[in-house]
Amino acid sequence: MNSWWPSWGRFALLATLIAAGAGAAPPARAATEVVLAPAAPADAGFSAPRLARLNDAMHHAVDQGEVAGVMTMLVRHGKIVSYDAYGRDSIARGTKLQRDAIFRMYSQTKPITGVAMMMLFEQGKWRLSDPVEKFIPQFANLKVFVGLDKEGKPVVEAMKQRPTMAMLMTHTAGFGYGLRDDNYVDQQFQKQGVLRANGLREAMLRIAGIPLLYQPGTRWSYSAAVDIQGYIVEQLSGQRFGDFLADHLFKPLGMKDSAFFAPAGQAGRLTAVYAVDRETGKLIELGGNGGAFAQDFTKPPALESGGAGAVSTVDDYARFCQMILNEGVYNGVRILAPATVALMRSDHIPDTVVPEASTFGGPAIGGPLLGFGLDFAVSKQPTRMGSEVGAGTIWWGGAAGTWFWIDPKNDLFFLGMIQRFGGGAAGSASLNTLSQTLVYAALTDPEK
Repeated sequence: MNSWWPSWGRFALLATLIAAGAGAAPPARAATEVVLAPAAPADAGFSAPRLARLNDAMHHAVDQGEVAGVMTMLVRHGKIVSYDAYGRDSIARGTKLQRDAIFRMYSQTKPITGVAMMMLFEQGKWRLSDPVEKFIPQFANLKVFVGLDKEGKPVVEAMKQRPTMAMLMTHTAGFGYGLRDDNYVDQQFQKQGVLRANGLREAMLRIAGIPLLYQPGTRWSYSAAVDIQGYIVEQLSGQRFGDFLADHLFKPLGMKDSAFFAPAGQAGRLTAVYAVDRETGKLIELGGNGGAFAQDFTKPPALESGGAGAVSTVDDYARFCQMILNEGVYNGVRILAPATVALMRSDHIPDTVVPEASTFGGPAIGGPLLGFGLDFAVSKQPTRMGSEVGAGTIWWGGAAGTWFWIDPKNDLFFLGMIQRFGGGAAGSASLNTLSQTLVYAALTDPEK
């Protein structure tokens, strides 16, 4: 995992674009009881003085005006080794960042959607080899963009193979997203307001009218695939997507502050969100709860975005990460079977797929260093990237700077929560890259 998060420009566009069970059995109880609780760093193999450098670095970023506030949590062997919150949830209000602060997770919603999909996978409702059109018939006649003719009109060709569910969950199906403006397909996602549609069904109809960016299964390219997955969850479960997540994931795991919006009783804990003014270099708030560049997360959205729509807290998302790290179970509630989690954490990109030329400015996903599982990135050869994480670490992040990684080899996960589009930095390193370095520098007894 390296610093590759998209630029503010791309994520501002994403924020602009963003404006569940019949037949689904409840999660089974399991004998394993793992409950996140504090522990001394030394008990988990960490040097406390070295780990203190992590807080110092994060505090420095706040003091330098890089971010309004930062919250971090490090967990090993199911114990909270380090938790810290520093700064403000709102510069205008001047209020301190508290542990129950609610953050906009944006693309960190994607792994949550992936777990919802795999719950239905375990019920036999879909297979990785299934064509996507089996669940969205409107996608049966998709075309592939080839180029523009002399009059500037799109030239398309037939699909050489049908996009499969495996392709959908690995961003190799060929769909656009609207995060770029240098190609016709993404321009159409923007022009047709795909992620501003009135509901997931309407969004699918709009996508059905836009050609694919490339032939299915030939390239890795970040896409609207996870929003498509959210619609498939609705189709297979018979529930609205948010209701499915609440009933089968959030409530069972005790993720009481996770949803697609913060209701009246929680809205006061929603952190403000910021960008950097290009002229002054200072943080500017993006319209409070809403505004031109931020969805109003205090109201139910018209479209429950599986790719970028959830809000959550550090403790809620920690429960989700521990469930994944613990092979599908948390606090006695089994969400997924170990084999299913292993499937999610495995690299699914075939050697025939052309990697993205530059994955957000970093190593190419689909290349020899970074793979992609089912809605997670996978670090295949982290040492060649200058990364200290264990091989097989899965990770992702969100538009407003949140990040996480889950390292099964070292039985740990880390969460970083900030409120700035494009992320933040401390010196020459991004906060997520720096946190990684400092965490593993403090892991002085990894065998413990």
